[in-house]
Amino acid sequence: MADIQTVSALVTGGQANAGPPLGPTLGPLGVNILQIVTAINDKTKDFEGMKVPVTVSVDKGTKQWTVEVGIPSAAALILKEAGLQKGSGTSGATWVGTINMDSIVKVAKLKIDSSYAQDIKAAAKEIVGTCLPLGIKIDGKNPKEITAEINAGKWDEKLK
Repeated sequence: MADIQTVSALVTGGQANAGPPLGPTLGPLGVNILQIVTAINDKTKDFEGMKVPVTVSVDKGTKQWTVEVGIPSAAALILKEAGLQKGSGTSGATWVGTINMDSIVKVAKLKIDSSYAQDIKAAAKEIVGTCLPLGIKIDGKNPKEITAEINAGKWDEKLK
């Protein structure tokens, strides 16, 4: 049976390097760390500037390795859509940006597999709910208004 060691880390998309946490953990396993870092950066370049969960699995016997990349948090994806580095910090009081419903749908589709949501409509409501503490409006409206509109069926056409 293969002796597999896995290393999980949060890396900044497209900016992983041989320093901690990856280098010191992978070094003793005798693998080419630069090859692994290059693979991680290649797989995470679409998430530039975002924290991305990554898992590296190494077979200690054969030195074969694989890299699995997770999806950044909903908050990170929303901030990217809004073109912001961070949210407001004062939930519901200070608004720092706005995104449109297309962005909500895009993020919902990225997150649906890792969500408990049954469908895109439910996933979209989770994403809208994440906008509130970040201080991000949707189409210029408070996220609570958008949730009510989704519940009322106003966005059903877009949320298929």
